[in-house]
Amino acid sequence: MQVSVETTQGLERRLTISVPAETVDVEVKNRLRHIGKTQRINGFRPGKVPPSVIQKRYGQSVRQEVAGELMQRNFVDAIVAEKLNPAGRPAFVAKSNEDGKALEFEATFEIYPEVVLKDLDKIAVERPAVEVTDADLDEMFETLQNQHKTWKENKRKTKKGDKLTIDFNGRVDGEEFEGGKAEGFELELGSGRMIPGFETEITGMKAGDEKTITITFPEDYHAEKLKGKDAEFDIVVHKTEGPVLPEVDDEFAKLFGVEEGGVAALREEVGKNMARELNQAVKAKVKEQVIEGLLEVNELDIPAALVAQEVDVLRKQAMQRFAGQMDPNNLPELPAEMFEEQAKRRVKTGLLLGEVIKVNELKVDEAKVTELIASAASAYEDPAEVIEYYKTNKELAQQMQNVALEEQAVELLLESAKVKDKKASFKDIMNPEGK
Repeated sequence: MQVSVETTQGLERRLTISVPAETVDVEVKNRLRHIGKTQRINGFRPGKVPPSVIQKRYGQSVRQEVAGELMQRNFVDAIVAEKLNPAGRPAFVAKSNEDGKALEFEATFEIYPEVVLKDLDKIAVERPAVEVTDADLDEMFETLQNQHKTWKENKRKTKKGDKLTIDFNGRVDGEEFEGGKAEGFELELGSGRMIPGFETEITGMKAGDEKTITITFPEDYHAEKLKGKDAEFDIVVHKTEGPVLPEVDDEFAKLFGVEEGGVAALREEVGKNMARELNQAVKAKVKEQVIEGLLEVNELDIPAALVAQEVDVLRKQAMQRFAGQMDPNNLPELPAEMFEEQAKRRVKTGLLLGEVIKVNELKVDEAKVTELIASAASAYEDPAEVIEYYKTNKELAQQMQNVALEEQAVELLLESAKVKDKKASFKDIMNPEGK
């Protein structure tokens, strides 16, 4: 076998490989001989078909088959000999494949880039300094009360938080439109279910009131014909109700599975959950900054083949999410461009973190794996059952080991980064956009 290597562009390489004619011809003849012994052809007894007939009927296809296998086999030998690390499948092109002549072919492929980490001390991180306060816990209890509120009918003017049962009929340019009409529609004021302005215009109405309101559809509204259009809605209010929050007592605690210890036990349990979620959110924010800094200080060429693979992964994940919301037969074909930037980022991040793990000879910390599994399990009703499931599911266990190793790499990068603690609140971390 003769091999030459050519750099075409960037990470792309082209191998030109020549396999001796004798190697190819011997393999072809052996296979044709085997076919002659086993193949049934009309007019000839089994095993008595003349070689010339076998050659004429099967020679070309057998040679193509042999060439394909030899190209694959010799490609592997060549990349080992040339110390090349392919980042995707090669594209083979046979340049010469004739009887009595050497098999000559080209294999074009990309290689993994050489990763050299630098400027890790220039990574800047603002680490949130935050804890769960009594005020945060009180606010969470208000949220829990709202989740279990009941409704009581009233006759007063409505305000934010009240619920109305209404009929509405909308028109644009004097014409009714699809989705613009409903009867007995229940709407909680402040829920944001309707287009901007709708809830504001009907706030203050009482049971029995009728009113025509005018509002404008947003420019980014999903229905093309309604974007930016003024609309009139005839409103009839049939019933208004105000919220009734449950008392925070032992019965309230039982709603959340706390049978003993009452409100104090519930506050302790909720506080633990909030602290766990806060800790995870802080870690995620720090990790995001570390990775962003790592990407900024390390330029890296990335193989298009790896990006394409990652695009496929992201597209499949998106399709799976859509499948739960739409008819599978009507799912759109999502274009690769939708995922390309995210795919590039993920590939680059993986290569850089992989190098951090490699140069520092990091090994999976089983104690961290156990900690991660316990943290994930604590969110479930029966943590022990979840932990046992992880132990018996190799795929899930491997995923958690990968997460642990990635966290170890981030923690190592954090040691050399410029870290500044910044005071923050529970809301800042858990609800940064104020939603």
